[in-house]
Amino acid sequence: MVEFISSVKFCAPFYQIALLLGLSTLALIFGNPKIALLINYLFTLYWAYIFDRAYILEAGTKHSPIFPWLYFGFGFAVFLLAIVGFLSKKD
Repeated sequence: MVEFISSVKFCAPFYQIALLLGLSTLALIFGNPKIALLINYLFTLYWAYIFDRAYILEAGTKHSPIFPWLYFGFGFAVFLLAIVGFLSKKD
């Protein structure tokens, strides 16, 4: 398990990581944890689904032709659950 985690290559540009850190920190300083979570979620979605889209579509279809559909479908489901979570309020 450790070998798999250490072999993963993550190549996000440094300015994006710095922007994520800065925006999240500002949101938390001003007392908006939901905004900070939303910022982190949007960056994660960008890195997972848009930034590396060519690799997912090329390498994913080598394993199975339905892999990209499942991958993007799962991301869409998580997105819908996040929207419901952000819009729900506890009384």
